[in-house]
Amino acid sequence: MPVEIQRALEFDAIPPDADLIRWAAAARDRAGEGAGDGEICIRIVDEAEGRALNLRWRGKDCATNVLSFPAGNVPGLPSTGEPSPLGDIVLCAPVVAREAGDQRKPVAGHWAHLVVHGVLHLRGFDHIEAGEAEIMERAEREVLAGLGIPDPYRERPDDAA
Repeated sequence: MPVEIQRALEFDAIPPDADLIRWAAAARDRAGEGAGDGEICIRIVDEAEGRALNLRWRGKDCATNVLSFPAGNVPGLPSTGEPSPLGDIVLCAPVVAREAGDQRKPVAGHWAHLVVHGVLHLRGFDHIEAGEAEIMERAEREVLAGLGIPDPYRERPDDAA
C-alpha cells in the first residue's frame, strides 16, 4: 500500500511509520471495493502549520487534530497503470497529544482513531449530518476494534458527572 509519511516536526509522541501505515491500511480496507488502490500522504505538522491549513481550507483560525484532502482523478488524463492518489491527511501532533491527555485516552489509540477517521474521509465518509455521522462512527469503531483499539466514542465511567 503506497503511503508517504512526512514529518514536519520533531515530537516525542508521534507513532512509528509502520503503525501509521497499518492504521491507514485497515481503514482503506474497510472502505470497500477498490479501496486498496489509492496512494495516501500522511503529513504530521506543528500547530502553526495546522492552524494555517485549517484557516485556509476551513475558515477556522485554530489548529485542529486532523484534516483530510481527498484527491480527484483528472478527467481526460490517461491511466498510467499506477495507483492514483487517494489524498492527503494532515495531523497536528501537539493537538493530538493534548486531546489524548484531556480525554484520558492512550496517545497511540487517539492517533490510530484520527488516522482511521482521516482515511475514511478520503473514501467519502462524512459526519456533517447525524445519519452520516452514525455510519462513519460505526465504520471507525469496526476498524479500530479490528486493530484491538477501544471504542473512542464510548464514555468512560470516570467521565460521567
